[in-house]
Amino acid sequence: MEPEPTNTASGSGNPKDDATLKVPSKDPKKKDDKKDEDLSEEDLALKQQLELYVERAQDADQGLQKVALESMRQEIRTSTSSMTSVPKPLKFLRPHYGTLKSYYETMPDSDLKKLLADILSVLALTMAAEGDRESLKYRLLGSEGDIGSWGHEYVRNLAGEIAQEYSKRVNEEATVDDLIELVEQIVAFHMKHNAEPEAVDLLMEVEFLDLLVKHVDKTNYKRTCLYLTSSARYLPGPDDTSVLDIAYTIYSKFEEFPSALQIALYLDNMQHVKQLFTSCPDLLRKKQFCYILARQGISFELDEEMCADDEDREALQEIINNTKLSEGYLTLARDIEVMEPKSPEDIYKAHLLDGRASAGASVDSARQNLAATFVNAFVNAGFGQDKLMTVSSEASGGGSLGNWLFKNKEHGKISAAASLGMIDLWDVDTGLAQLDKYFHSNDNHVTSGALLGVGIVNCGIKNDCDPALALLADYLDKEDSSIRIGAITGLGLAYAGTQNEQIRDKLTPILGDPKAPLDVIAFTAIALGLVNVGSCNEEVAQAIIFALMDRSESDLGEPLTRLLPLGLGLLYLGKQDSVEATAEVSKTFNEKIRKYCDMTLLSCAYAGTGNVLKVQHFLGQCAQHLEKGETFQGPAVLGIAMVAMAEELGLDMAIRSLEHLLQYGEQNIRKAVPLALGLLCISNPKVHVMDTLSRLSHDADTEVAMAAVISLGLIGAGTNNARIAGMLRNLSSYYYKEANLLFCVRIAQGFVHMGKGLITLAPYHSERFLLSPTALAGLVVLLHACLDMKAIILGKYHYVLYFVVLAMQPRMLLTVDENLKPLSVPVRVGQAVDVVGQAGRPKTITGFQTHSTPVLLAAGDRAELATEKYIPLSPILEGFVILKENPDYREEV
Repeated sequence: MEPEPTNTASGSGNPKDDATLKVPSKDPKKKDDKKDEDLSEEDLALKQQLELYVERAQDADQGLQKVALESMRQEIRTSTSSMTSVPKPLKFLRPHYGTLKSYYETMPDSDLKKLLADILSVLALTMAAEGDRESLKYRLLGSEGDIGSWGHEYVRNLAGEIAQEYSKRVNEEATVDDLIELVEQIVAFHMKHNAEPEAVDLLMEVEFLDLLVKHVDKTNYKRTCLYLTSSARYLPGPDDTSVLDIAYTIYSKFEEFPSALQIALYLDNMQHVKQLFTSCPDLLRKKQFCYILARQGISFELDEEMCADDEDREALQEIINNTKLSEGYLTLARDIEVMEPKSPEDIYKAHLLDGRASAGASVDSARQNLAATFVNAFVNAGFGQDKLMTVSSEASGGGSLGNWLFKNKEHGKISAAASLGMIDLWDVDTGLAQLDKYFHSNDNHVTSGALLGVGIVNCGIKNDCDPALALLADYLDKEDSSIRIGAITGLGLAYAGTQNEQIRDKLTPILGDPKAPLDVIAFTAIALGLVNVGSCNEEVAQAIIFALMDRSESDLGEPLTRLLPLGLGLLYLGKQDSVEATAEVSKTFNEKIRKYCDMTLLSCAYAGTGNVLKVQHFLGQCAQHLEKGETFQGPAVLGIAMVAMAEELGLDMAIRSLEHLLQYGEQNIRKAVPLALGLLCISNPKVHVMDTLSRLSHDADTEVAMAAVISLGLIGAGTNNARIAGMLRNLSSYYYKEANLLFCVRIAQGFVHMGKGLITLAPYHSERFLLSPTALAGLVVLLHACLDMKAIILGKYHYVLYFVVLAMQPRMLLTVDENLKPLSVPVRVGQAVDVVGQAGRPKTITGFQTHSTPVLLAAGDRAELATEKYIPLSPILEGFVILKENPDYREEV
């Protein structure tokens, strides 16, 4: 019997081979001939040629060895293969891998030995056993040549082996310098060949991202940074910040300042922001920065370094203060032709329903009037005119001014007066003039509402002469608690996110006042939380903690007490580990509120971070089945949504987890789930979430049903979504006998048609990259209040609904020229496409339509200019975008 030929690629362990061995001994020879016959003549020649080289490579004569190895290298390098098969030289050399390896061990050190090491390194690509890292071993022993010449697949394989070897060496504390040299070569190769993501991945594995900065150039820096910023969301801290820092450095290096500014804001790094203002020479670009800062809603003072000229500095500061927001919003409204005021009846569309519901609606009840007040305020928000509050006295025959106000009962008047602030939203001068007459009212509720209205109208607008502080400060220590609450909440809304010290000094003493009633203290905590949102301010935190410790047993059971931990949580919004010391202190609280406080603090601190471990922690808390009366699972459910809203993948997973909670959870979890869904899809009506909420809105448990109805309003907020509007109309006839549920349906209808469909509540902006802390804070306060509807929203604190103003923003793209006057240009608006890591220049939007600006952007939409005539100064077309003329543009004749 003849020996098994060496060149069969399959070893003799193959059952088919074993079967052939049992026949007379001529057969194996035949089989082998047949295998050779399958090869074409060229392949056969190549195979014999290579076998000759292998023999010669082991020859004693060094000259012959050198020729053989050089020729072998040449064959391997020049062979091209299709994507699906191994290159021929590698295939034919496989059987000789072992022989060459053992010969290599016997060779003396020389250039030839290195040459053979190079060849073995490439052969190991297909031959080495999994996890041996032989390719890397021989690469390090071989010559310091250009690795790219062996092809992409080889480089990619090496990168994988380096990552494994690196982690092994780090564990053993061995040196890694030789690996880093190799990494440099690989990164340079990848960056030249449009494989930026692979270069970044390798550098992340070996924790050497700083190398990236010197390898990017102007052709690939955008793609590289896009990959860096999108991968940062999936990295654990502190890696995520270091990755973003690199992206910031790269953007700054190529003077892509607006993108660098967005990263600085994401990192909440004010030093970076100042640096950008100082290093950017162009005034127009600085104006664009100011629009980005204004949209983020942070207060920022420019100094002489950032802008030397006083007039220019004033102009820039005015943009940051958002004084132009109202003007831009009304430009949009005029363009879309929705200036006509709408009445609540236009929204309810009762005529579309069957007879029974509309019959009940004719009764003039205070509860229904209160609902109409809110609907009217939300729908006409920012338009400065409506059909209930601002009607002129001549039109309706004399003293009707304020008639609507007095169709509301006692505390209802607070919301009615405050609704004026909402109608004149962002237009401070008009708003204050309209509210002025109510300050002198004899009715405390009306005065309180006017104070709250001042806060609403100033929300998000900063002003040098601080009208809100001047007007509201005098009312903080009045006897009447509703007036105090009006002034306190007004300050909280007007100065949210400003970290204003005067307000801190005025409000902190109230927390320690033993005579102050619980509701005043609760709203003070919220106002302080809003003003100092995300500031981790020790002084405020202490004041709230002491206020919590001073509460009596009976107070701790009150729903309003739960706003105190929330005020505390807002101080740490999105600040992750900074909350730990405070969380430890909270473990010493009375056991009635200890757990609640813990959940609230954690959920705020990790809001918008996408931290998977925290989501699991909250799910674990929700898995416990407790006796009635335990409340801490509510904030835990909201926590899931607050943490997971950071990116799309986590968001979809959270929606699925919430479905499970609905099936297995107790009542106190089930009533929070709709609110969590509302936060996850805010102003973004996803169909499956809409259906879930629609199902829950008919739930047997009224609290679950109310939460679901409010959430239907939240997911459709400002979208005019016809399907949700239809659902809510049907619900209004279904619940026409139940005053509480009907009230919720009306509020939801107001939300859906908010700003006549020009407004969004989504706290994320700039293509879902940046999270506005004040916007999220406003929503979280509203949702926490909705955890106990009956006591707060349906009780006498319904004005908590106005906290939503913090998140209200026009969902527009308004292009302006160099003098900041609106400029109409054609833009394409379509569904945004994720192009991270794709080669070439893929389209970033799909299914677009061309409109001329100003245009509305729905959730998930992206716009791009449809003309070459102008260059936008911001890479992301949202909100206010300054266009400058393109000097290279030529009109086509």
